[in-house]
Amino acid sequence: MSTTEPVSPAASSGESAPGERQRPRVALVFGGRSSEHVVSCSTAASVLRAIDRDKYDVVPVGIARDGRWVLVADDPAPLQLAPGHLPEVDGTGKGVLLPLSTTDRALSVLEPGQAPRVLGDVDVVFPLLHGPFGEDGTLQGMLDLADIRYVGSGVLASAVMMDKHHMKVVLAGAGLPVSPYVVVTDREWQRDKAAAMDAVAALSWPVFVKPARAGSSVGISKVSRPDALEAAIELARQHDPKVIVEAAVFGREIECGVLEGRDGAPPRTSELGEITVVRGHDFYDFEAKYLAEADVELTCPAKVPDSVREETRRVAATAFDAAGCEGLARVDCFYTENGEVLVNEVNTMPGFTPYSMYPKVWEASGIGYSELIDELLQLALTRRTGLR
Repeated sequence: MSTTEPVSPAASSGESAPGERQRPRVALVFGGRSSEHVVSCSTAASVLRAIDRDKYDVVPVGIARDGRWVLVADDPAPLQLAPGHLPEVDGTGKGVLLPLSTTDRALSVLEPGQAPRVLGDVDVVFPLLHGPFGEDGTLQGMLDLADIRYVGSGVLASAVMMDKHHMKVVLAGAGLPVSPYVVVTDREWQRDKAAAMDAVAALSWPVFVKPARAGSSVGISKVSRPDALEAAIELARQHDPKVIVEAAVFGREIECGVLEGRDGAPPRTSELGEITVVRGHDFYDFEAKYLAEADVELTCPAKVPDSVREETRRVAATAFDAAGCEGLARVDCFYTENGEVLVNEVNTMPGFTPYSMYPKVWEASGIGYSELIDELLQLALTRRTGLR
């Protein structure tokens, strides 16, 4: 895929000779307050390794678990997720302040006992955050207030697709098939646990119990009998007081990557990928996703009939547009035993290591990892600011 030469929309940082064209400066923001903190760090490690340093200036900015923004060393090694090592942003580093005005683009460094030091202007933010307080529209809203360009969807699409309940409402409203589900709100659970569990019992067993607003399979349980349901809901509630319980779908898990079209063109869809758990796990849980690669088989392109491939890609593009997504999304579908394609989830900031499904399906479609990063930054640099 060809890309145009990036044009920086912000003023130059003044670090180059007069008349010399500036490279866009990218703030990679990662970590965060969600339970997916370590996954976000691992994603950042991968992007730091792959981003084209001849084309972009890079500033790594970490968000500690307490919400503090800090300047992080430009070294991917400590951020890599591996067995026995869960990376984390150290909140004791130099504080970072993002611009809060539409007339300012400068990152500032805050050090105890010293005046704020201007680090330089930022042209675009790449928010490599998963889960609440980053993927759910909160960060996007802050960036919108200052008219700062960023990679990925805006406030509404990020918030709605983060909430599995409202996501299903929007997708069903667009005529897309979704699996049967029951929502258990905090109020319902506190008021009458038995009634909430009776509503779930109306679904056929097994069911999957999930925090409504989390990802990376954090807090998810597969429940095959009624007496295990309460504990599973309590586990999910540790991550979100709102819980969604979905009927199990018997079929294959097929995923499709979506990229925003250029210059008003329709969204682009990738080759399909398939996830198969081959041993050791009841479903595609956190350990299978990130720590036990040998237990999972990722097939790309997925071996499905041409009609199913085209229908899945159509469904993915329709979901992308229905949600109002921008930049990127991964649409997870089920190809059922009776040949139906159901939408499972829309991820507005999917896993983004080179081994994650989103980059893999685009690699199979002819766009390599570094090129994919570049394409997403190019889309962000041309996005409209102000009223959206």
